[in-house]
Amino acid sequence: MSTVFYGHRTGTAPEREPRVIIAEDSVLLRSGMTRLLEDAGVEVLAEVGDADALMRAVLDHPEVDLCLVDIRMPPTFSEEGIKAGIRIREEHPDVAVLLLSQHVVGRYAAELFGGRDITRVGYLLKDRVADIDEFLTVLRRVAGGGAAIDPEVVSQLLSGHRGNALDRLTPRETEVLEVMAQGLNNAGIAVRLTVTERAVEKHIRSIFTKLDLGQDDHDHRRVQAVLRYLRDHDRP
Repeated sequence: MSTVFYGHRTGTAPEREPRVIIAEDSVLLRSGMTRLLEDAGVEVLAEVGDADALMRAVLDHPEVDLCLVDIRMPPTFSEEGIKAGIRIREEHPDVAVLLLSQHVVGRYAAELFGGRDITRVGYLLKDRVADIDEFLTVLRRVAGGGAAIDPEVVSQLLSGHRGNALDRLTPRETEVLEVMAQGLNNAGIAVRLTVTERAVEKHIRSIFTKLDLGQDDHDHRRVQAVLRYLRDHDRP
């Protein structure tokens, strides 16, 4: 299953390889990712094992493009990584954050993607690192201004209940949004739901209107709609 991408006007691959800081408490995994990235031409500026060291490394390397962050790090191995990632997004908005997690925890995705700025962010399971080509594609995409969500995260969130913000959608519009959340384009949605692309376009316009998604460019509103869906499905 391929990673779900959501692109922006700035969501293209960077012209050069990104400069990266790795925050991972496992020395073996950290060394392995460093070797993998350096072999691909990616410059690793620093390797750290905890959230405090990550924040210091970001200050020490203002040229960093992306932080590759394990969600659970010392001392409590609970939410240090996600908290550091959110702080980086707040204090250093030009720095991309790609979170890695051993297991699917939907609320982490909701927290990471919870702000208005949904560029330069990603959330992957660590298993994805084994697929080197896909992992590098995700890293470059996020560093270039895009967003990426692990399909297992999407699948889990899709199994939740509907939130109030989505109650204005018709059953068909909800189906369209569900499939959109799996990363399919309009043609793919049409095939999946056995409707015409014209019908899909009509439903998407209606979704944008009902979710009050302004007049920004189409890709941006598409991302906003999907992330609204994911956030609302993550609520208890």
